[in-house]
Amino acid sequence: MRKFLSFLLIMSASSSSFAHEGHGHTEGFTITHYFTEPEHFIPLAAAIVVAIVMVRKWRRSATKK
Repeated sequence: MRKFLSFLLIMSASSSSFAHEGHGHTEGFTITHYFTEPEHFIPLAAAIVVAIVMVRKWRRSATKK
């Protein structure tokens, strides 16, 4: 599990290097930009799904003990 989390951390840290001016259709420095542009929304949605799955797995393992 630690290797997987390390992999996710490394991959998410390297995604910031793709930032550049002129992508998307909204203003680049607003919160709307991060929730409407696929370059930002897809990783955000993936991170939320991973967090939900991890919390559920942690809670299930905690109740079994």
